[in-house]
Amino acid sequence: MKTFDFGHLLLTLFILTSFSWAWPWPPSVPERDGLIQRRADPTSASDSSPAETGNAKAADTGNAAKTAAGTSGTAAASKGAAQTKSGATKAAKTGAQKTKAAATKTSAVDPRLPPGGVNMITPSAIAQPSYYKVMDHVTFAWNYTSLSVKPARIDAFVSCAANSATYTLLNNATFEPTATVVWDTNAQPSDTAPFLTETYTLVIHDASKDLTAVPVAGHLGKFDQFYFGMYIPQPYTGLSGKSSPVLFESSH
Repeated sequence: MKTFDFGHLLLTLFILTSFSWAWPWPPSVPERDGLIQRRADPTSASDSSPAETGNAKAADTGNAAKTAAGTSGTAAASKGAAQTKSGATKAAKTGAQKTKAAATKTSAVDPRLPPGGVNMITPSAIAQPSYYKVMDHVTFAWNYTSLSVKPARIDAFVSCAANSATYTLLNNATFEPTATVVWDTNAQPSDTAPFLTETYTLVIHDASKDLTAVPVAGHLGKFDQFYFGMYIPQPYTGLSGKSSPVLFESSH
């Protein structure tokens, strides 16, 4: 009896199992294949999302653009530095050429030549000593000799050693081959020392040089070799005690 019960049980289980496998899945239950997920492969290129692929491409493109920009900037900087160096080299060469030209021009003067001088025209250098009355107009005219290099500007003045005074005729005047100056002795600045009856010296020199500069061959040296007299008219008192006209007049 026990054997019958055990066999009957096995038969019942077998029938139930076969029936359950043959019965179709209800619509509300997902297919079995859908319930079994495929294993994800993180290293597979085909499983990458489109967004991730686009980001990777954008990053590669940006890096390439940065590299190109850096290369271009470096090339531009190198070119600019080369141009700057070239400009500096050209400027240095130009300056050196100008300096060399100036030196050549200066050295072209034969050192055996005498310094430039002044030749008096009015009054003549060979005339008798001249005397001028204070308050008169005095005319001086001159030209230059032995000038290989002409000065750009000229100074001229009259000096008197007795009162250590100077009276300006030309101040930084443009050089002219022949110069003429009319000196109004009655129109001197108020701060100028008064005239004395004394000997005066006409001085002419290159305005760009000191009066103490050593004369150079072909260049204008200081001229101070023309002397003349100035006097203040005095009334003449005769034996009668009456005043008479001035004792002497200008010889010019």
